[in-house]
Amino acid sequence: MRRAGGPDAPHRPPGDGVAPALPPEAPLAMPVQSLARAPVAGRPAPRRAGLFLRRAFVIGGAGLLTIIAAREMYLVLDVGGLTLLEYLVLGLFVILFAWIGFAFTNALSGLPSLLRRPDGHLGIEPDGPLPAVAARVAILLPVYNEEPSRVLAGLQATWESLESTGAAGRFDVFILSDTTDADIWVAEEAGFLDLRARTGGERRLFYRRRPRNTGRKAGNIAEWVTRFGGAYESFLILDADSLMTGECILRLAAAMAANPKAGLIQTLPVIIGGRTLFARLQQFAGRLYGPLIAHGLASWSGPESNYWGHNAMIRTRAFAEAAGLPELAGTRPFGGHILSHDFVEAALMRRQGWGMYMVPWLEGSYEEGPPTLTDLAIRDRRWCQGNLQHMAVLPARGLHPVSRLHLLTGIGSYLTAPLWLAMLLAGLATALQARFVPPDYFPAGFSLFPSWPAQDPIRAIWVFVGTMAVLLLPKLFAFIALLATPVRRRRFGGGGRALVGMLGETLISGLLAPVTMFTQSVAVVGILAGRDGGWQPQRRDDDRIDTASVVRFFLPHTACGWLLGAAALSISLPLFLWMTPVVLGLALAIPLVLWTGAARPATQALFRIPEEHEPPAVVARARQLREAPTSATTREAVDRLASAPALLAFHRAQLADGERRPGDYAPERLIARAKIEDASDLDTVRRLLTAREKAAALGDFRSLEALLALVAAEAGKALPPDAGAGGRPAAPLHGPEVAAAQP
Repeated sequence: MRRAGGPDAPHRPPGDGVAPALPPEAPLAMPVQSLARAPVAGRPAPRRAGLFLRRAFVIGGAGLLTIIAAREMYLVLDVGGLTLLEYLVLGLFVILFAWIGFAFTNALSGLPSLLRRPDGHLGIEPDGPLPAVAARVAILLPVYNEEPSRVLAGLQATWESLESTGAAGRFDVFILSDTTDADIWVAEEAGFLDLRARTGGERRLFYRRRPRNTGRKAGNIAEWVTRFGGAYESFLILDADSLMTGECILRLAAAMAANPKAGLIQTLPVIIGGRTLFARLQQFAGRLYGPLIAHGLASWSGPESNYWGHNAMIRTRAFAEAAGLPELAGTRPFGGHILSHDFVEAALMRRQGWGMYMVPWLEGSYEEGPPTLTDLAIRDRRWCQGNLQHMAVLPARGLHPVSRLHLLTGIGSYLTAPLWLAMLLAGLATALQARFVPPDYFPAGFSLFPSWPAQDPIRAIWVFVGTMAVLLLPKLFAFIALLATPVRRRRFGGGGRALVGMLGETLISGLLAPVTMFTQSVAVVGILAGRDGGWQPQRRDDDRIDTASVVRFFLPHTACGWLLGAAALSISLPLFLWMTPVVLGLALAIPLVLWTGAARPATQALFRIPEEHEPPAVVARARQLREAPTSATTREAVDRLASAPALLAFHRAQLADGERRPGDYAPERLIARAKIEDASDLDTVRRLLTAREKAAALGDFRSLEALLALVAAEAGKALPPDAGAGGRPAAPLHGPEVAAAQP
């Protein structure tokens, strides 16, 4: 078996009783795709009847609404002629109204399919008998510095649900680690051994850690495809917070096998598990409005649907031949590896004729949301950079027009924030101009009257009402669909409770919207200025909120709110009242973030979702596993390895890249070696090694042995020679992870 470091990597056999961490390799070529040349596409994926009409309705309807709104706004501003500021306001208004108009027609197009019974598209019958799966399918779980106990609990719940279908024998699970934290890395290994022992999954559960996380998540998946993809017809990608029922996985795998031109099939992940008010607002909104939006997207996207990066079944051959991502020219933040890879992978696969499908009516797919607005802002910063990178992908040759539209909407989801802020400031400047700039009594050209900036206030009210209607009516559509579906209405706790929750969510989200607008605007400006956002793991637990960091982060928002309020009040009281929602949201940003970032028991009943009224078995099982003691808890890595010989044996067996070869000048590894050799005791080493150097040391045979020797010297005993590297360790086994690793 070729080891993790490549064909030249040294072979280190695992210790006795420890099954290999990886199966035999089945390489599959994954060529890098060119954005400058269009490949020869295969036969187009099948289309459903009426797709052209639905696209005409969504895109043409949004365009028609925008033309009507633009005319009305022009008439509002064209009283005595338009000034330069008024032209700016008009231009921004047209762009932003087109954005919300598109969201409106998308929601409207999803209403019919949401109200009718699923029609078995792609052969998926949600209420039918479970299909048989003949081909082999892989389940991939990429992780990056996540808390192992939490991640593995979700994976175990998903695997047990799959086993309950009786079809788990056709599936293999791969934990694909890109973790750089040494303590988390060793905890992953301990948790993996424990998971294998608990589930009896030695032949089905596998683990691989990359020493270098080249290409980030996309590179992690691509490395698996090139090494193991040839053995699997399709693979399912999970996220670190993903949960899926075995039934959902089975139906997706069967649909992939039954539709040979399908490259990707995904359903709608439901946000669950929120305890803070902010998280509960997110999951309530996603559960109430999300199906309408997803049904709308599915109705007009057809085989050109998008990809959301996880909880999706992908045909391995299609992914390998079409989705090899190129590096973008230039430096970060726009150049380098593509961050938001999912949109681009879907576009490239569709370019070669593979169908991208969405089946939002298939339930059993779950994920979690950020616990606070601060956590959302941190995640959004990375997503913002990734989506803005898509500006370099948009001109790629051969992309389907709908794929370009998906890329454009991803870009627009972040660029609209600074545009809203610019329109707000331009509108305020227009009001200031009308209030303080004197009329021009001698305009250029002949005129009987002086020229001054003015607007039509009555028509402005109607434009505002119409804009708010287009913005908020999709929520009403979703509520109507809920009332019209007795099963969904009952699962939400009744129409009355859902209505009160919708009103509360709209009010609180309305106050938070200006805060998000300002945050995203700052992120866009920073990225355009050339600042790289990096790649940080997402915080998923809600056990703490740092008040000081919240104050520092949202102080600029607060200052902006007070300045806007003062400017509006200096013009007139009616203008100040008109801008109250924006002013209040920004001025109260800090208390709002702190208030919504904590658990609020009073809101538990108000924002309940169906998965809380009737918890699915996989969700309840994941919660139970996360609350139970586990060997995957993160502890200091060196001490842990020294006290658990079987874990140490497994760790050594994975160090395929653990010896320096000619040409290897990795600075972290070489510096770690030098620091360890120069240190006289373990405490000195711990003070000297950085986090990256520690991880490099644990991946290097020579440095690892030196560290273990220091631990043994500190404990006053000799370490068994090469314990676990090729035979049974002489020392007695200790610790739960070691007991779990026994044959």
